[in-house]
Amino acid sequence: MQQEEAFLASWLERMTLRQKIGQMTMVERLHVTPADVKENALGALLSGGGSHPGDNSAQAWVEMNDRFWQAAVADEDSLGVPILFGVDAVHGHNNVQGATIFPHNIGLGAADDAQLVADIARATAREILATGLEWNFAPVLAVAENCHWGRTYESFGSDPQRVAKLGRRYVEALQEEGVMGCVKHWVGDGGTKHGMDQGETTLDWRAFETTHVAPYYPALEAGVLTVMVSFNSWNGEKCHGHRFLITELLKERLGFAGIVVSDWDGVKYLDEDYGAAVRKSVNAGLDMFMVPERWREFMDALEGQVRQGRVSVSRIDEAVRRILRTKLRYGLFDSPRPARRAGVGADSFGCQAHGDIARRAVKKSLVLLKNEQSALPLAPHQRILVAGKNAHNLGHQCGGWTLSWQGESGNGSLDGTTIWEGIRALAPRAELSADLSGAEADPKRHDVAVAVIGEKPYAEGLGDIRPGDEVLVETGSRVNGLLNPLEPYAKSLKLAQTHPEDLACIRRIAAKGVPVVALLISGRPLVVDEELEAAAAFVAAWLPGAQGQGVAEALLGKCDFTGRLPLPWPGSGVGAAERASGHEPLFPVGYGLSLAGAKIGSQK
Repeated sequence: MQQEEAFLASWLERMTLRQKIGQMTMVERLHVTPADVKENALGALLSGGGSHPGDNSAQAWVEMNDRFWQAAVADEDSLGVPILFGVDAVHGHNNVQGATIFPHNIGLGAADDAQLVADIARATAREILATGLEWNFAPVLAVAENCHWGRTYESFGSDPQRVAKLGRRYVEALQEEGVMGCVKHWVGDGGTKHGMDQGETTLDWRAFETTHVAPYYPALEAGVLTVMVSFNSWNGEKCHGHRFLITELLKERLGFAGIVVSDWDGVKYLDEDYGAAVRKSVNAGLDMFMVPERWREFMDALEGQVRQGRVSVSRIDEAVRRILRTKLRYGLFDSPRPARRAGVGADSFGCQAHGDIARRAVKKSLVLLKNEQSALPLAPHQRILVAGKNAHNLGHQCGGWTLSWQGESGNGSLDGTTIWEGIRALAPRAELSADLSGAEADPKRHDVAVAVIGEKPYAEGLGDIRPGDEVLVETGSRVNGLLNPLEPYAKSLKLAQTHPEDLACIRRIAAKGVPVVALLISGRPLVVDEELEAAAAFVAAWLPGAQGQGVAEALLGKCDFTGRLPLPWPGSGVGAAERASGHEPLFPVGYGLSLAGAKIGSQK
């Protein structure tokens, strides 16, 4: 310990104020050059969702980070502190072409298998290392309490103990494999009023601690190296400027010794005066600042606050000491340049073994909500009509944070198997609906139909909800003197309202006498009372990722349905207000049917 402190002290003594501030600065790769890294002694870089070098190959990532690394440490007049590079690899190394895409966390919460989560974290870490990177902004430890929230699928569910258990195993496995973890978002992002992203969480300390803070304890005990602060507020105060949450609780009471990092430009919402916003966040205890584009302005503002005596040099030194200590404990000072260390995991990038883990995760995550008329399991000999807009679309299966922030990728840009392709491989008499509407359904030609319905890809905000007749407006309120930037939000989670084509597809097929197995692709539970009623069987598939074969194997009885709901499933008219008044959800946490005892579909 004395040797470590002496090492840190020697670095602090040789650094100028500007270089210290540089270490506290994290920039998006599109807005910086290797020369900028060298000149400003920048501490970290990141790649935002969809931001990638060159052809987005693993090799292109290696070459990019190698250039930044060399600029930070190799030149005689560079500071010599190695740089960190972070990515949101939230369901695999999802920014990179050819990476293995796993189910999003909500599906892993349904599987509730800590070893499976560890296997996914290890595979993700190997693929991150193969691209020459070392820092993953994961896992999310939010406890999702309202399905309106557009980040619900990033959560393991509504049970704090489940989130804590799975989060710890992810952190342990990720860091054991050699990648820095980052638990986020500190804290309370899953408990905002109306489920509004970046909104207000209003709870007394006891409820707040039990529900939203407690899931972090195991990950902190496991030695997670970084914590990212949340956009939301707690009892009217933005987390990015919350000294109690950052310094008194996280650093002092819980003893966290790593880096506390801001979210994307999270500082600017603290005050209309940018200098004041920077001052508030630094004095609250933030160590590293994700300022993707306006990083020069941030550095100037922070330097000005120090020169004016509004931020102490000791606070700057504490932040930089934490950054250097974390880099030291991770082993960054002794690490070879990215071009020389990336080859360790090159053979595992997008490999079959990782695909097998993803397929296993898909099968364990599926939740069977209804099964009548012995509709499931399907049989290989059956004549199966496959329909629905999500039946043959890898982008829809994978959801947001897949090659792009919002996940607007399709079959041409992703490697994997669609649900249709998975079914076709196991059931040779299966047929894909020509226009996906199911219009050709005919009991003389089809024994059963699978309608793959649900949401389209999204990230953050409200998700795939379109404002309609039921809109409540939250704009106009002020938080810490700033106009609340939140948008109006739609109250309804009814799939029949947001995507009426799905119910029409099910009813169209069922009306012709063909039983329908409805398969819901979604980042959260939706109000699907009408779809449930119209279908013979109903499966919640969440966002299963690129291994549609895993879905097909479950539908055709290759495995049983073992997934259980990780959060309550709302029925028609059941919203946050109704639940608060004691109204029961349609399906409770832990609900899920099994195929045990079901008969294989009959041949016609």
